[in-house]
Amino acid sequence: MKRYSTIFLKIAVILIGVPVLALCIFGAVQLTNNPVNPDYANMIYPILIGMFVSVVPFFVALYQALKLLGYI
Repeated sequence: MKRYSTIFLKIAVILIGVPVLALCIFGAVQLTNNPVNPDYANMIYPILIGMFVSVVPFFVALYQALKLLGYI
């Protein structure tokens, strides 16, 4: 595999992770400050906890992919 293809794949992996990170940071803050329906505002927190718990394995997998591309 040529060096340019691994660099391209590393950039692709980073570009996959950036929107997810931005959504977790800015989207969660926006959602907690401005709930769509104030009657169900207390239900937002379990959803956010589930979102953050599911993001951790996603970023671990992205890190492992970057490590694997570094070995190639």
